[in-house]
Amino acid sequence: MGRVYNFSAGPSILPLEVLQQAKDELLNYKSSGMSVLELSHRSRLFMEIIEESEIMLRNLLQIPTNYHVLFLQGGATLQFSMVPLNLAVQSRKIDFIDTGIWSKKAIAEAEKFAKIHVVASSTTEIPKIENWHSDADYLHITTNNTIEGTRFPAIPKTNIPIVADMSSHILSEKIDVSQFGVIYAGAQKNIGPAGLTVVIIREDLLHRTPENCPTYLHYNTHAKHRSLYNTPPTFSIYMAKLVFQWLIDQGGISEIEKKNKEKAAILYHFLDESNFFFNPVEKEDRSLMNIPFSTVSDERNEQFISECLEKGLTNLKGHRTVGGMRASLYNAMHIEGVYELVNCMKEFEKKYV
Repeated sequence: MGRVYNFSAGPSILPLEVLQQAKDELLNYKSSGMSVLELSHRSRLFMEIIEESEIMLRNLLQIPTNYHVLFLQGGATLQFSMVPLNLAVQSRKIDFIDTGIWSKKAIAEAEKFAKIHVVASSTTEIPKIENWHSDADYLHITTNNTIEGTRFPAIPKTNIPIVADMSSHILSEKIDVSQFGVIYAGAQKNIGPAGLTVVIIREDLLHRTPENCPTYLHYNTHAKHRSLYNTPPTFSIYMAKLVFQWLIDQGGISEIEKKNKEKAAILYHFLDESNFFFNPVEKEDRSLMNIPFSTVSDERNEQFISECLEKGLTNLKGHRTVGGMRASLYNAMHIEGVYELVNCMKEFEKKYV
């Protein structure tokens, strides 16, 4: 079988050009006689990889100089604990805007360390919070909800630092990093393969952490050692560097955002016109990356998923907690894949309406 259209929510599709370059360099990286997988993380060649990765990411997101970029492990899941360990130390209170399953997981971990206040909660729309004033240590939000298919159209204004889980839409659209105290993201959506977690943290927040915080879980440990305190996920960082370069070659974030909006608009337009398929999310809060949809019954959903698979459109089954279908349109998904999906939906609708 040739390449399929992979709509997986993660690990997700990667640019074909990136995979080809990784293939070409896999056995003998830059005439070193070693695979990139074999490079010492203290070697000159790997130091170039991690330093160039940070420079590219800073340029893509226009990260201010008073922010540190950390390349860590443990996924966003580890950050659910690491953030409160480091930051919930003054009032020992944390505010949350709960917008779905990943918010709830973050809340469950954070309440082990601090008192939790859920400011607002919704799964089909983004709660409208403006000028939020609080004595909490920070406000936590999940800016794009992979399962529910919602996305913050605007970042709340508040007097406390905002911590954002951006795992499923970082690098897909322009953001103002200065609006946040901490941004964290698992790599396996728009950055690269699983195994890497990117953390962007404002300088002043590095100094909140209590002395009894475990060394590895202390953000300042990794900031001081430039993400080389221990052996980092070297291959994942290398792949991230290739993806960053691919994004730069595409014209940067502004250009990829245009493409992502075009892709999402094609699918949403069909869903809004259809009498058979539907999307449950309020229009102004719809995700560009993760689009859940369904037919009139579970039986039809399963039939549709099966027919798509036969045509090379894979991983369309919705998350087990919500059912239905979900199309993840990450940066590397070509617009042709979206057109193929819509054509399958049109053909399927004609059969059963």
